[in-house]
Amino acid sequence: MAITVWMLYAADRLMDVRLLNVDPCRQQDLEARHYFHLRHRAWFLTGIFLASIALAALLPHFDANAIHLYLLLGGLVVGYFLLIHATRSAHRLPKEIAVGLFFAAAIFIPTVARRPELRLSLLPFALLFAALCSLNCLFIYAWEHDNSPGDPPHAITSFALRNLPSLTVLLTLFSACITLFDHHAPWPVPYAIALSAALLLLLHNHRLAIAPVTLRAAADLALTTPLLLFLFLQ
Repeated sequence: MAITVWMLYAADRLMDVRLLNVDPCRQQDLEARHYFHLRHRAWFLTGIFLASIALAALLPHFDANAIHLYLLLGGLVVGYFLLIHATRSAHRLPKEIAVGLFFAAAIFIPTVARRPELRLSLLPFALLFAALCSLNCLFIYAWEHDNSPGDPPHAITSFALRNLPSLTVLLTLFSACITLFDHHAPWPVPYAIALSAALLLLLHNHRLAIAPVTLRAAADLALTTPLLLFLFLQ
């Protein structure tokens, strides 16, 4: 999963930098990470090729049901990638929301493939995690496009950006309280989600005092809170 996510991320950045070849005036849409991928394009392409070989070697060891679900999800992701990068209307799609849904689905597939009876009971946690991943993308978008010109985002994205603090507080409270309604729920999962959401909001409140590159890295680091609760998992 880590290999696949890295490949998708690197490929997405490399496709983004194609904007410079298609329309040099679109430089305002690119960030420091895009120029980093552009400067080291050859190395990233080599890494994607080697990662593809490693992924092919690992596939025979995957659970068959998980592979079927991943193929379905992969088809949706590829279709979305083509829609984003093959058209000039990416801003009309709620990209940040879609990323959260895709990533959460990828995380929960191995478990629900092995234990189909858990699909319904794990659905609330998957949705909470999807909301957290979307918030991560939305916060980064807000920090990088604060008062900057460019195409307006999708209406759903615009609504979320206007209400980021409120949505984050709601996610934090709901995640922290969900175990009160289900005493058999795996409490470390929603607690980790609540902690990550709170850390994102903390970063947002101190964004002006943190360098942009550091701020973006810290937003991803905030999603590693499950490591703090690892000892409590069974």
